[in-house]
Amino acid sequence: MSRTPIAQHALLSDCHSTALVDSAGSVEWLTFPRFDSPTAMARLLDDDAGHWSIRPRGDFSVSRRYLEGTLVLETTFRTPSGTAILTDALAMGPDNEGHGLGRDVPHVLVRSMTCETGSVEVEVSYAPRPEYGLVTPVVSQVDGGLAARGGADRLVLSSPVDLAVEAGGATGRHTLRTGETLPFALHRSTWGEPAARVWAADEIDVLLDRTVAAWRSWSVLHERYDGPWRDLVHTSGRVLKALTFQPSGAVVAAPTTSLPEVVGGDRNWDYRYCWVRDASLTLEALWIAACPDEAEEFFAFMATAAASAVAAEQSLQIMFGVGGEHDLTERTLPHLAGWRASAPVRVGNGAWNQTQVDVYGELLGAAHRLREQLTTLDDDTRRFLASLADAAAVRWRETDRGIWEVRGEPRHFLHSKVMCWVALDRAIDMADGIVDGSRVQAWKQARAEIEELVTLHGWSESAGAFTQYIGTDALDASSLMLPITGLLPATDARVLATIDAIEQRLTDERGLVYRYRSDTGVDGFESTEGTFLLCTFWLAQALAMAGLVDRARGVFERAVRYVNDVGLLAEEVDPESGELLGNFPQAFSHIGLVNAAWAISLAEERSPSS
Repeated sequence: MSRTPIAQHALLSDCHSTALVDSAGSVEWLTFPRFDSPTAMARLLDDDAGHWSIRPRGDFSVSRRYLEGTLVLETTFRTPSGTAILTDALAMGPDNEGHGLGRDVPHVLVRSMTCETGSVEVEVSYAPRPEYGLVTPVVSQVDGGLAARGGADRLVLSSPVDLAVEAGGATGRHTLRTGETLPFALHRSTWGEPAARVWAADEIDVLLDRTVAAWRSWSVLHERYDGPWRDLVHTSGRVLKALTFQPSGAVVAAPTTSLPEVVGGDRNWDYRYCWVRDASLTLEALWIAACPDEAEEFFAFMATAAASAVAAEQSLQIMFGVGGEHDLTERTLPHLAGWRASAPVRVGNGAWNQTQVDVYGELLGAAHRLREQLTTLDDDTRRFLASLADAAAVRWRETDRGIWEVRGEPRHFLHSKVMCWVALDRAIDMADGIVDGSRVQAWKQARAEIEELVTLHGWSESAGAFTQYIGTDALDASSLMLPITGLLPATDARVLATIDAIEQRLTDERGLVYRYRSDTGVDGFESTEGTFLLCTFWLAQALAMAGLVDRARGVFERAVRYVNDVGLLAEEVDPESGELLGNFPQAFSHIGLVNAAWAISLAEERSPSS
């Protein structure tokens, strides 16, 4: 089982597939050709599930960075005899500049090791394991590298080093001297596609240069935020772009599955799908961190993926596959031990057929924020957006499983009501662009009814706060969305009391925020979980909106202390060890970082002396 800390990994993406590389130069996770494809390497979840390492032999120290404006990873190894730099990237195609990032990709993982000073003996260990480690392929030598055949994938490793073939893999060593480079490439194909091929050294150089140029051209066009924590916000913007599936416009919640919310626990989920909520919030964050020219693609994707539900007046499905697939049935992979024996390992996600009525608000909230980008919506997408408001006007009265996708009993979750209010509020403001005026009065009536319910019955005198669901005293960090969405001002006395209650009673010793107290049993699980980084950023954002800028900065700084060496965040933090937990990197966490930084920036502009 993998024991490498989650934080020691770095993300590679070509906006189709992803890889995670650890700080010792090993690819521990690789999916081809989509984010949600079965893995070609997954040692992240089991020692026998595949890897590809390139590293110095013997002792070394490591430092890492992304090349400026890119998600091209540079790992510097320092050894007693010399220094070597490993550069890793999932390659972009020839026409991927600017807005076209990820438009056409060759499905090639490029790795290049260069000796900077002295000499370095390099070790290579290659063990592909398709289908989540279920398949041990037949590996054979070909001119210029190795071919691996087994299952649905054909992989060709281009290698300048002679590798000795072993059972299902290969190993080798080579001594690099100053100025020498070892270029590698792993190319994947499947049935009906052109065969994977060996790449020459000069072609690998072109792939790498092209990928650096493609990411930088996107960054130059898109990175416009210039407030505090600028570098963290820009990195978060690139991460959110990296989680966007370019062919469809779908956005995944994270590139991994089953990294646990508690070590050894069973809160292990597959996040490689497009949640309506997460994707909508991603686009809103990109509006701040970058320039979301992908907005029209996403809303067209949603209108198509949800077309059948809209036509039949059914509730909106809360998540889809990146190609618009509906059936995401969950299953376990018992042959995988899980990260640090955190089983089960799951693929698919059983939440796909839950009722979660907050999604109407997230979608219409994003459409409203991005309305300047949505200037050429087709009639189908306009009808889709109007139908979301119609649904919110009716379904806000229903119980659901809420933003946290509880597997306990449905409830009247306060956050779900708030987001239905958002759906109607934003639709009313956009009505001229999406619908005739005949439906607006019904939307206004429903909005008023929701506001009355939330403000009268969502508040608990005994808790001194807005609470998790109607009729409870339990706290929930999602009540911080009341001021963030604008249903109530951040300076409202009850909102301020709620902020104080969450900061005092829903945090760990480090001041990081829990989603809720899991010992209430509301979510259907007995196990606990870590503190939630998104919720901690929500607290910082709400404090900033209330004008409490010093407190907001303090909360923000506590959260970003857990950013890893290349700017990435997982979903949660272990309250005992302080290490990152959960799927990685997590869109929610980077969304929270962007929004909180922006809120603090705006608050400081209003009160520069604070």
